[in-house]
Amino acid sequence: MARILGVDPGITRLGVGVVDNPRGSTLAMVAVDVLRTPPEWDITERLLHLQRGVADLLDLHQPDVLALERVFAQHNVRTVMGTAQVSGIVIALAAARGIPVSHRTPSEVKAAVTGYGGAKKAQVQTMVKNILGLEAVPKPADAADALALAITEAWRGRVPAGGKRGVNAGSVPAASAQTPAQRAWREALGK
Repeated sequence: MARILGVDPGITRLGVGVVDNPRGSTLAMVAVDVLRTPPEWDITERLLHLQRGVADLLDLHQPDVLALERVFAQHNVRTVMGTAQVSGIVIALAAARGIPVSHRTPSEVKAAVTGYGGAKKAQVQTMVKNILGLEAVPKPADAADALALAITEAWRGRVPAGGKRGVNAGSVPAASAQTPAQRAWREALGK
């Protein structure tokens, strides 16, 4: 079984979702959380708070792989800079623990979870709820986004087998055990 930690980076809200990927079984949510920092805090205080929070979560859950949303350009440079700074902290914390980091784009996550790269946020959230068998959509959106990143890594990434980091487990389930989104993705890839 592999444990995957998904991180939706942000300076005000950082979403973290942990899922277990039992081989040949459905995914199971272990934990979901959103770390927050008040906008009135100095940037150094905010980054230190997030660093400590992520370090604690990495030590608590001991993931085999970390899936991080790739920073993309926006018109708001301040938002991009804060997100990039947080991403750097997350990458460094994972590297210090020997945890491989996978970078996923928002459209890649949408395609993996819903079968369509242009899916709306509500569609992704509903699929996260359904895939993980949750009673409700995780709130706020950063929580659901972090879980979607972990799901994407479980289905498309190099998820380690048996908790051994860096080993490709071939984590894509057999066609009969796949969700419609997974089947659509496999068909699109010609597998």
